Amino acid sequence: MGRSGLQVSALSYGAWVTFGEQVDVKHAEKILEACRNHGCNFFDNAEVYRQGEAEVVMGQAIKNLAWKRSDVVVSTKIFWGGSGPNDRGLSRKHLIEGTRDSLERLQMDYVDLLFCHRPDPTTPIEETVRAMNFLIDHGLTFYWGTSEWSGQQITEAWEVANRLDMIGPLMEQPEYNMFAREKVEVDYAPVYSKYGLGLTTWSPLASGILTGKYSGGVVPEGSRLSLESYKWLAEKKLVEKRDQIEKVDQLKPIADALGCTLAQLSIAWCAKNPNVSTVITGSTKLSQVEDNFQSMKVVPKLTDEVMAQIEEIIQSKPAAPAKYR
Repeated sequence: MGRSGLQVSALSYGAWVTFGEQVDVKHAEKILEACRNHGCNFFDNAEVYRQGEAEVVMGQAIKNLAWKRSDVVVSTKIFWGGSGPNDRGLSRKHLIEGTRDSLERLQMDYVDLLFCHRPDPTTPIEETVRAMNFLIDHGLTFYWGTSEWSGQQITEAWEVANRLDMIGPLMEQPEYNMFAREKVEVDYAPVYSKYGLGLTTWSPLASGILTGKYSGGVVPEGSRLSLESYKWLAEKKLVEKRDQIEKVDQLKPIADALGCTLAQLSIAWCAKNPNVSTVITGSTKLSQVEDNFQSMKVVPKLTDEVMAQIEEIIQSKPAAPAKYR
């Protein structure tokens, strides 16, 4: 994970959308065990996922599986903890209370990684840095990081940490896929080598768009975009960005030539980026777990020529600022 000594699997599993909504404890056990059988050791969560229920499901499933705690890396994210005035944000109060609440739901003494789920313009970064170091010093987490922060905000956090002789953010959790590349490939470019930043990227399939299952704008029954709570996402993906679906259809011949699915091609594309420590996958079916983890066999097949063919189709490469060229 970044410049640390922590070892995480190249592919990991996240509880967003699935645990507590589509997956109960019994089924979660089967999914987590299947992930472990494929070498996965990192499992991601957040206090806001299903209002804490995702943490409850994951924690109980891991407890039932009786895994050795040091064999797995578990993370959670703090920002949206409730409706009270101090139940959200990155204040010292919410970070400490929210973390303790998350640990109670997970039935764990600590999480390995703790993320500030979003930047908080109402809280000084120094207060956040001090609170995260308090949580590390008291053994409630081993490493802290950010999610969807800008490169400038991460730099500011490190400057504060260095000034106070404290620990800065080790990792960032940004969206990253063929259609979402700006932060990972441009904004964070100056901070990878300077601070040893590692990435735990999410949405490698762009909410399912890159699997090809929404070809023609059709929403399959049981898919994420068919859920009532994600109608807003369906509108955004299938209407506002219909051109993405058309580009995915054009990627199919490349996947066929490599002997893989579109999903495997898309996940492998993310994993190939050397700055990505782990790609967070999500699935509700054991068959999806199997399909996702076969992606690692595709990574060596992504030659410069193949990557150029993909780029020619998706045409999403962000323009780098002149000073980084």
